[in-house]
Amino acid sequence: MPRIDPSTLTLEEKVVSINRVAKVIKGGRRFGFSAVVVVGDGAGHVGAAMGKAREVPEAIRKGTEAAKKRLIKVPLVGTTIPHPVFTRFGAAQVLIKPALPGTGVIAGGGVRAVLEAAGVRDVLTKSLGSANAVNVVQATITALRQLKDAQLEAEKRGKPLAQIAPKRTLEAIALAEKQAELAAAAPPEVAMVPAQQERGFERGRQPGEPGRGGRRRGGPGGPGGPGGRPGQRRPERRDRRGGPPQGNRPPRPGNAPQGGRPNAG
Repeated sequence: MPRIDPSTLTLEEKVVSINRVAKVIKGGRRFGFSAVVVVGDGAGHVGAAMGKAREVPEAIRKGTEAAKKRLIKVPLVGTTIPHPVFTRFGAAQVLIKPALPGTGVIAGGGVRAVLEAAGVRDVLTKSLGSANAVNVVQATITALRQLKDAQLEAEKRGKPLAQIAPKRTLEAIALAEKQAELAAAAPPEVAMVPAQQERGFERGRQPGEPGRGGRRRGGPGGPGGPGGRPGQRRPERRDRRGGPPQGNRPPRPGNAPQGGRPNAG
């Protein structure tokens, strides 16, 4: 397989796992870190590698540089893969099957990171055996490397595509072609009128014309206000004991009049 030049692609990196190891020495312990990194452009190119260093950023940098040197091309059919594939790497086992559009990436851990970086959007997977992140990622990369393009295989064997590709692959190809035709024949987007302007036209007034205002009591459009339905004034607040309003209540006996002292008698 020819080597892919990473400088011509827009790659994004994703750290799958970071592991810390310790070496016991005479003066104590010396720590080291290993990082599993996956890079991809989301359009069929993906690579994975592991970097080791004394610090986490340096381990990630080494892993990213190594992954860019191991890029592979993944044959895609729309948003899924052309056919099912099952691979082993060490004690890890990974099964990947194509799925219809709208299914999503049914995967987790390292399998999901690799598939999303490769640009697969609809797929069914199952991780069997070991859950070690390094082995799972390598098993997924091996599975994607074993995928074959259905069109090329049909031409190589001299048979129609319907006899080579699985049913789900044919459905995905037909749906992808239909979506491309609809996108090409779609009319240009029409400028939408803001909802507030639409409501204004429905009420028979032009945009920018002042409305009736709020529905507060006494306000424009509210009860008792100009332009609103007639309403009653709020009655004055009365004393709790049923007396006259607090503002007109006479002073209690014995209270001093304003500006004077209480009577001695």
